[in-house]
Amino acid sequence: MQTKTYAGIPEELAKLEQAKVVLIPVPYDGTSTWQKGADKGPEAFLDASANMELYDIETDTEVYKQGVFLADAVTENTSPEAMVDAVHQATKKYIKKNKFVTIFGGEHSVSIGTIRAFNEMFPSLTVLQLDAHADLRKTYEGSTCNHACAMYEASQTTNLIQVGIRSMDVIEKTVMDEEKTYFAHEMALDDTWMDSAVDQMTDNVFITIDLDAFDPSIMPSTGTPEPGGLLWYETLEFLKQVFEEKNVVGFDIVELCPNKIDKSSDFLAAKLYYKMLSYKFMNEEAEDEYDNTYDSTKQKNNSSKFNDDDEY
Repeated sequence: MQTKTYAGIPEELAKLEQAKVVLIPVPYDGTSTWQKGADKGPEAFLDASANMELYDIETDTEVYKQGVFLADAVTENTSPEAMVDAVHQATKKYIKKNKFVTIFGGEHSVSIGTIRAFNEMFPSLTVLQLDAHADLRKTYEGSTCNHACAMYEASQTTNLIQVGIRSMDVIEKTVMDEEKTYFAHEMALDDTWMDSAVDQMTDNVFITIDLDAFDPSIMPSTGTPEPGGLLWYETLEFLKQVFEEKNVVGFDIVELCPNKIDKSSDFLAAKLYYKMLSYKFMNEEAEDEYDNTYDSTKQKNNSSKFNDDDEY
């Protein structure tokens, strides 16, 4: 994975020192219980990204120019607990470098480590989960780091908001905050769910997206597809609102289980990742263009400010 840059961007935009964004691949599939293959997700995502247009029509931006550093993949797989710890440490390392840190899994147990790192680094954290499954079991198959437990720790330590849920075990009701859970069958009849969910968020938001949140008609390549999921434009509308109204501090995307015959899911994952970066940085890119064209003095001030941040 380190032989290429994210999406084939120029080398000078892919260096850690210049990049505002860090992407950490985690090709892990140690605890999935039905279809295997999520460990191939990061590679399929990167391949699709390299064949994707880098101009975003909606935001009129080329967000790759903010710089994206493709970090070494986290390949620890001796146990779920060891993987979670390795992801936690890698994520925290790059947050401390004042980067916008993103992670691509792998199955959803990866998110236990990412959320733990962001929760330690950002106060009053909201975790926004887009998912078909509640993932709120305290333990599953003898481990607290199983994919079925991906959100349990977040439910205890963060402001967890769950969106798109349509599959769960009855025991998970004992943990779930139903006031902050948006079930798919209710969302289908409720035009206000987006505003309601955003209103429940604190300022700092970490987003975790299990790709089975999407309907299998547009996202078939995932380990545990469930009917009745989110569609593309409603999801983008919601995410754009979150990015506009809250401080999204990072995100992860998990559970791409690629299919050699049908590449459409790989491209959905690639476009989703790029869209989220575009929403995060669209205002900064406009400011950068203004600075470069009209105000060299302000540009110098911004440059020194970023240097101070880097030292922090």
